[in-house]
Amino acid sequence: MTRTLLLGILAMAIIVVASNILVQFPIGQWLTWGAFSYPLTFLVSELVNRFQGVAAARRVIYVGFIVGLVCSVIGTQIIGEFGPIVTMRVAIGSAVAFFIGQMLDVNLFDKLRRAAWWRAPFLSSFLGSSVDTVLFFTIAFAASLSWIHPATDVSWAAGQVPLLGLGPEVPFWVSLGVADWLVKVSVDILALMPFRVAIAKYAARVA
Repeated sequence: MTRTLLLGILAMAIIVVASNILVQFPIGQWLTWGAFSYPLTFLVSELVNRFQGVAAARRVIYVGFIVGLVCSVIGTQIIGEFGPIVTMRVAIGSAVAFFIGQMLDVNLFDKLRRAAWWRAPFLSSFLGSSVDTVLFFTIAFAASLSWIHPATDVSWAAGQVPLLGLGPEVPFWVSLGVADWLVKVSVDILALMPFRVAIAKYAARVA
């Protein structure tokens, strides 16, 4: 195992654990602190993809997926004021969204690796973040998918409210998802700067 791959695995594990903790702390009505840390998982897998290739990036994702599952299992056993801090639907949605979103990111990045330096990280993270958001919030909170785990009460997320407090009436969870997606895309754009710096330093080191 190379040093780059090991660092990627450690970084992915740390970010996944941190995000599972930070998601318990809300910011206003629509967001949690986890929304700001989670998008960094895409930066980690993309850097490993750039330096070590797609196979190594997939190994990093597998580790993140397993760590995320462990965090979810632990969360389902911790009882908060309104029940388990992680419901079964949230656990399922988190696992499915992470795996599919990250794999789409890795595969698109690999196809675009010879394009302009910013195209692969931006377009792949945009796709991964978008799919991740749609899958997670739909699986975790949509009333139409209550069959996934009938015992999970998502009635609180189904109430109709103006989109982000301003737009048309939508289920509350849709506003949560839109806010989360906007943060993800913003962080993905900001992450282009450390990505550029990292590949420049790597190129100088191997030159």
